[in-house]
Amino acid sequence: MTEYLKQSRTLQRQKLLFVYGMVVLFMIGLAGRLLYLMVNRADYYGEKAKEVHQRQRTVKAARGIIYDRNGVAIASNKPVSTISVIHNQVQNPEKVIHVLSELLELPEEKVRKRVEKVSSIEKIKSNVDKDISDRIRDMELAGVMVDEDYKRYYPYSEFASKVIGFTGADNQGIIGMEVAYDKYLQGQDGSILTMTTARGLEIDGKAEERIEPIAGTNLYTSLDVNIQSFAQQAAGKVMKAKKAKSVRIVMMNPQNGEIYAMVNVPEFDLNDPYTLNTTSSKNMSDKKKQEALNGMWRNACVSDTYEPGSTFKVIVAASALEAGVVKLEDTFHCPGFKVVEDRRIRCHKTTGHGSETFVQGVQNSCNPVFMEVGARLGVDNMFHYLQQLGIMSKTGIDVPGEASTIMHRKENVGAVELATMSFGQSFQLTPVRLLSSISMILNGGTRITPHLGVELESSDGTAVKKLTYPAQENIISSQTSETMRMILESVVSEGSGKKAYVEGYQVGAKTGTSEKLPRHSNKYIASCMGFAPADHPVVAALVLIDEPQGIYYGGTIAAPVISELLDNALPYLGVERGETVTAEPG
Repeated sequence: MTEYLKQSRTLQRQKLLFVYGMVVLFMIGLAGRLLYLMVNRADYYGEKAKEVHQRQRTVKAARGIIYDRNGVAIASNKPVSTISVIHNQVQNPEKVIHVLSELLELPEEKVRKRVEKVSSIEKIKSNVDKDISDRIRDMELAGVMVDEDYKRYYPYSEFASKVIGFTGADNQGIIGMEVAYDKYLQGQDGSILTMTTARGLEIDGKAEERIEPIAGTNLYTSLDVNIQSFAQQAAGKVMKAKKAKSVRIVMMNPQNGEIYAMVNVPEFDLNDPYTLNTTSSKNMSDKKKQEALNGMWRNACVSDTYEPGSTFKVIVAASALEAGVVKLEDTFHCPGFKVVEDRRIRCHKTTGHGSETFVQGVQNSCNPVFMEVGARLGVDNMFHYLQQLGIMSKTGIDVPGEASTIMHRKENVGAVELATMSFGQSFQLTPVRLLSSISMILNGGTRITPHLGVELESSDGTAVKKLTYPAQENIISSQTSETMRMILESVVSEGSGKKAYVEGYQVGAKTGTSEKLPRHSNKYIASCMGFAPADHPVVAALVLIDEPQGIYYGGTIAAPVISELLDNALPYLGVERGETVTAEPG
């Protein structure tokens, strides 16, 4: 019995020692952990504690300004405000709800829901006009915060709308240059930090800690307010006169690829980009409206392809001269058609042009001449020069959404396909692609990249970065370039482009008319490419009139638009009128 009691006491003592040991180990571990947190993690938990007692409000940065080539602002910022409420600080909720609902023109229930929501801060409305936000600030409503903000503003409204683009509610670019240069245009937001109690009330007498925002980088472009505005007016005038679906115009410097104007009428209001410009959205579903908006925003000069028709003969003629398969004095015969395999392919002059030289074939825009020239080139040479002149690749223009050329696969090109390609049918490309390739022919043979961005400038003007673009010389010989400029000038002085004539200037041009798919739908695109001065072009332009009513020939309705554009742009660009008259108005 005594032995049993001794064993029992020993067992209890061991249990107590074990528990005691475990408690001691736990306390040592706890102390060690506490020491670790106090020494090694002091900074981290100090910041966490600070966050609990701080409220942060964002101070929006001004977006970079977009300028035209003369320093005129074409996209700027308008001061606005963001109105928010802090639930714990609102003293008279009914008054706050009533005032904000009335001044911000919001449903009372919507405002009430946000005012009564228990949160650190609740946004009521952003992009509030300054006069309204000033009235709210002057009322000194407890718990109502009025923070400065910026809203994108476009002083010229519909000016180059599909090129410049616009921003969303978050001030990020949606389309055009606004999205292409978004990473530069966006600034760095600042903030306001205020100290609060554990209940979220701001502590009186505690100074705000303010981090100033950094404005975005400014963008200088090659667009010209005056040239663009005149081009839009000319496009609108011909669209109305011809009851056309749309009109596109691109004007650029063929020497370096700088774009002076890019027009897509009908344009839309950049300050109201969600209102359709051609139809009402009243009975549209959300999906249909979005599709209509996407169509309205689309930059067709860059994103839409078309069959170029006879304007493409500039590419074929230059390729043939460069390859040495044709000479200026070579003669051809046009009976009004040419039989290719089992096809009888007509000339636009069904009675035929008769005997003509290569130069006359270009002047007359004769399809049989170009079908013969294409056959002389052959498939391999044709595709070589299409590649050489960039037709098969994108231009790399600095706006989003550029479409690729839609071309036959080389192995599928037979005699008929080669014939139709030679006069600009059975394939599609974008207007900016065609004008860029023609510019290589006009400028002496240098491949240029069409572009809008010229330089970036910091908001304080201290740092400037010149934007550069790929270029390559000797794409074709300077002799071929000079010959083509001479031939295209003769198209205006003696041929089908007479209506592109401008008094006192040597103008070169090539007209075109293409039937849209499906064939025999009686829907056409009338076009004309023009440039001046012919010896050293400083401006090249392309006009496309989509689905004109009545007369639809490019030489009749598009060439006069080229004449009007060049007559306005050349004196403006400092090119004086010469005394030598090269043609009479046609």
